[in-house]
Amino acid sequence: MRRLVGMPILFALALCACVTINVYFPAAEAREAAREFVEKVIGDEAQPSQPAPEAAPPGDGGMALLQRLRFDPLVLLGIGSAHAQSQPDISIRTPAIQAIQSRMESRFNSTLRPHFDSGALGFGGDGTIVVRDASKLAIKDRVAVNAAVADDNRDRKAVYREIAVANGHPEWESQIRDVFAKQWVASARSGWWYQQGGAWKQK
Repeated sequence: MRRLVGMPILFALALCACVTINVYFPAAEAREAAREFVEKVIGDEAQPSQPAPEAAPPGDGGMALLQRLRFDPLVLLGIGSAHAQSQPDISIRTPAIQAIQSRMESRFNSTLRPHFDSGALGFGGDGTIVVRDASKLAIKDRVAVNAAVADDNRDRKAVYREIAVANGHPEWESQIRDVFAKQWVASARSGWWYQQGGAWKQK
């Protein structure tokens, strides 16, 4: 008899355990966080106009509406998918992230900026810095600049990982990196170089 009394409770617990939560990558929040971070690193010059948000492919709007209105029959049994109704923010204000940002800002303005201005350095398509034209570096500066580029690229990779981890989703690291890679290009000042599609282009 006691076993029969306990069965409804076990069944209810099983139903609750079937709820799944889907958290989607908050692309708009990530772009804003990247813009704030990158502009702080690059400096206080006038910010370039930001590219328009990417438009959804034709027909996606209707599909999104259908997905929102879709009826899930499992809801009648207490089973369903609990989708994140409001996407999480992307925080870049942890001590670890701010320490990396501070190092990058100091390095950029003390060592790297003049070589972006000269065209020796450029932004890679993967969110790193690349020595684009070593001939534009004075021989006496080459060792220091190469070391600064290596240090900065280590910090870049570290901060993309740290942002993903700090926001509770280590699996977002590659998406964070892609968003930042686009933002370095968007924030590049006039005359600076960047890679796109494997080719060098000048802003």
